[in-house]
Amino acid sequence: MAASLHRPVRPLSRFSIGMHWLMLALLVAVYACMELREFYPRGSAIREGLKTWHYMLGISVFVLVWVRLAARARRPVGPFPRTPPAALAAAVHGALYLLMVAMPVLGWVLLSAEGDPVPFFGLTLPPLTAPDEGLAGRVEDIHTTVGVVGYWLIGLHAAAALFHHYVLRDSTLRRMLPGLP
Repeated sequence: MAASLHRPVRPLSRFSIGMHWLMLALLVAVYACMELREFYPRGSAIREGLKTWHYMLGISVFVLVWVRLAARARRPVGPFPRTPPAALAAAVHGALYLLMVAMPVLGWVLLSAEGDPVPFFGLTLPPLTAPDEGLAGRVEDIHTTVGVVGYWLIGLHAAAALFHHYVLRDSTLRRMLPGLP
């Protein structure tokens, strides 16, 4: 590709790289908890435990995404090149950040509307709304739909990284791997 399409980008800090992989691990765990619960009968201790972990890890994503956004504001990664693929990359990154903010809030509202406690590692977070069965149903539908969109966004993000590495043969993926130049 032309050199103008690959302007140098500021290297990522170890913190940014670590946060990227931590967020991925948390997202995998959040999704895994909800998928794995289906293998256990309703009301079983394992199923309830997986749901509780889903809630707590989801709130952890919410907290850490703000740390990540603050760090990114302090030390921007540099502008994306002005090409259509870069605009798509920026849009996918924006959508992933929106997902990491919106999904925990939707889950918190859902639990609140169901009248259920919102556990967070020994704490019970305050409800965001009064119990409301109709609201709970609507928010659950949105939460589920956005969760499916999240699978696609994460997959698209991973596919793009592999495309950069194996097809474009640029440093996009390597700069996200800890310990590599």
